[in-house]
Amino acid sequence: MSELEAITKAMMNQYERVFNDIDKNGDGKISAAELHQCVKAIGLEVPLVEVEMVVVEGLDRDGDGLLGLEDLIRLVEDVEDDDKMKDLKEAFKMYEMEGCGIITPLSLKKMLARLGESSWSLQDCKMMIAHFDLNGDGVLDFDEFRLMML
Repeated sequence: MSELEAITKAMMNQYERVFNDIDKNGDGKISAAELHQCVKAIGLEVPLVEVEMVVVEGLDRDGDGLLGLEDLIRLVEDVEDDDKMKDLKEAFKMYEMEGCGIITPLSLKKMLARLGESSWSLQDCKMMIAHFDLNGDGVLDFDEFRLMML
């Protein structure tokens, strides 16, 4: 069974939602520029040229310079690697702070302030969470956080 066949329907729906959210022009592919915008939306400053190198050298399986849904799924599924997963879990714990297994707008605001990003309002944090909140509950669980950290 291939890794794509092993993905549940619910997970596939989540991947498709994230993919479509990143694919701003709706052409069925994610360009380096679209991925760059996504990275910026979560507050990371990565030069476009670096994003282009990651797309072309590491993620694009068919050589067209763009990411398809399968490329995105492979990327996320590859994060399951033990070391990367451990790092993500540690990062998640830093943001969730309240010990309830979710990132709330308030816990996100507090962590961003600790990181020197004190200009983020609670409303900004709510908007960021809403961008990646797949089930619409207003908070991020670990799977949503993992997808956000692509």
